[in-house]
Amino acid sequence: MVRGATPAAAAGPEHVEEPVAYDAILLASFGGPEGQDDVIPFLRNVTRGRGIPDERLEEVAHHYRAFGGVSPINQQNRELKVALEAELARRGIELPVLWGNRNWAPFISDAVAEAGERGYTSLIAIGTSAYSSYSSCRQYREDYAAALETTGLEGTVRIDKVRQFFDHPGFVEPFIEGVRAGLAEAVAAGHAPAATRVLFSTHSIPSTDAAKSGPAARGFGEDGAYAAQHRAVAEVVMAAASDSEVSVPWELVFQSRSGPPTQPWLEPDVNDRMRELAAEGVTAFVIVPLGFVSDHMEVKWDLDTEAMETAEELGVFAVRTPTPGIHPAYVTGLVDLVMERVLGLPTAERPALTELGPWYDVCRSGCCENVRLGFKPALAGLLP
Repeated sequence: MVRGATPAAAAGPEHVEEPVAYDAILLASFGGPEGQDDVIPFLRNVTRGRGIPDERLEEVAHHYRAFGGVSPINQQNRELKVALEAELARRGIELPVLWGNRNWAPFISDAVAEAGERGYTSLIAIGTSAYSSYSSCRQYREDYAAALETTGLEGTVRIDKVRQFFDHPGFVEPFIEGVRAGLAEAVAAGHAPAATRVLFSTHSIPSTDAAKSGPAARGFGEDGAYAAQHRAVAEVVMAAASDSEVSVPWELVFQSRSGPPTQPWLEPDVNDRMRELAAEGVTAFVIVPLGFVSDHMEVKWDLDTEAMETAEELGVFAVRTPTPGIHPAYVTGLVDLVMERVLGLPTAERPALTELGPWYDVCRSGCCENVRLGFKPALAGLLP
């Protein structure tokens, strides 16, 4: 059985092909500080339970300090909320959008409490992460469960979620456009395709978490569904964006590592790989933030600041392509994902650009375990 689910999802089907009358959409995101005084309290929320002292948090805080203590993510979510509301209105869909964050106000529990106050009992959640892993899927599902407990609405409010949308056309199209434009910039700057690399960058995660991402029965290998999904999408993007007669090499790279040096995380780091490739004669990089839905801090600092500094140091050309943000295809795609569940759309009619999808409406048992913390109560998936 599936905890806190609507009746259509309660038995745990892979795809719910029964219409569901939802009352509202829950837009759930990571959250970020909105001033210098918020930075350390925000980082305490992000790292809660790990016992990290403020002195060490301040080492990370300088990323936010450089931008006045303001993460762009909250404003981006405000804009996404407005864009979703406009698309819903354009299509005559009467579903209000409630917004809540994992680590900063407004919190997910605030949004769930608002739902209870407004009499909404069936919510469909959109997490602003496209891929499968603990931090990008299961942790959101744990947050939904915790919000119901905190608000005392468990048994009253039910929460389902849309499927992970890594290979949905609405998410992928902005990256295709960006790579196409980035390659054109490299050519215009005089760089041959053979001397150009497309680097698809995503957030590094602990190798143990990567191995547990996605259902074990699918056999994704030591880096799990997380890496497999990114590679599959990158292949789709390159096939659509590249000149069929000219092959530009590409690679999957990682960024934003935050764990101790003794703990294995997914590699190679984007900056390390740029240095290696430049030493091999690569003169141009098209950097694609494939793991991110908007230009939040990991994109603005790790790519726009650090990776561009690395390019300048190496004397090579580099361009960073856009994230989906509020691209019309992305916004439309998110509403399409909601409507899959509202209409009970048959699985065969659901768009997916890779052979891995369409992904599950109801997460499989044991999916995306956090090895360090074990299984906490979570919604929108089979137990545990």
